[in-house]
Amino acid sequence: MTIQHMTIQRKPVLVCGPTASGKSALGVALARRCGGVIINADALQVYSNWRVLTARPSADDEKQVRHMLYGHVKPDKTYSVGAWLREVSRILETGVQPIILGGTGLYFTALTKGLTDIPATDPAIRVEGDELRSSGNNVEFIRYLQEYDPETLAHTDRNNPMRLQRAWEVHRSTGRGLKDWQKDTPPPLVPLEEATAINLVSNVNWLNERIARRFDQMLENGALAECEQALAAGWDPSLPSSRALGAAELIQYLQGEISLAEARERATILTRQFAKRQRTWFRNKMQDWQQISLDSETDMEALAGEILDGMSG
Repeated sequence: MTIQHMTIQRKPVLVCGPTASGKSALGVALARRCGGVIINADALQVYSNWRVLTARPSADDEKQVRHMLYGHVKPDKTYSVGAWLREVSRILETGVQPIILGGTGLYFTALTKGLTDIPATDPAIRVEGDELRSSGNNVEFIRYLQEYDPETLAHTDRNNPMRLQRAWEVHRSTGRGLKDWQKDTPPPLVPLEEATAINLVSNVNWLNERIARRFDQMLENGALAECEQALAAGWDPSLPSSRALGAAELIQYLQGEISLAEARERATILTRQFAKRQRTWFRNKMQDWQQISLDSETDMEALAGEILDGMSG
């Protein structure tokens, strides 16, 4: 993958934040005021089978402003950060006013810091790695990296099996260490200093209450029907698209394994835990971004105006 840095005519607006933090409402307000296009930066909202369960923009929002990269990937397909970055690059080349909105931190990091073009992992090696990780056998990853890629191991959390597996897979597939690959990272598509970058930080209690209310709204708006369709299409929990929060729990309910009340409770807890991980990521990685707190009293239209005025001032 080759993505060249480009000079964008209008300054991009980047808005990141945890699930249920108000990103969509702010994005629509911004787009209405500046004639911008909202570009999705959420790894699960790209899948076509989940509109309700991933809280994709409503039909009303899509009528108000243009939205791109939502629901355009079939559920049985994988979708990488590299694929997303290539699609964003093509959109930016058209000269639109971009408002890039989402909760997938890795997408924003790749966008503003660059992404190393590492060849895809050999499927057989991926299967072997998955088996090692699922058996809790991290020592095999560590032993291999100690012998063949000590540089990457020195920069890898040995208590994080996913990161160990990734480092192991890269070397097994390419014969070259992950850290060595990362030295060839190209310039970013959107350097941070050339964007208005906003990280939404909010009161945790306020956010958790919104998460609970939103899941109830999802149930009212058809989340169960989406899961019924997923079952009918051949539910495969190993697919990346199946990681939609609440999907597995509602599937368990539909299969008679748990009650709807239990599915709701489990899904809400998992969503809160996910939001906590997002907040930690953004706090560690987005320190140079503008920090904005939202609450029930926030006037989105006024806030959007202040942000856009700040861009022109």
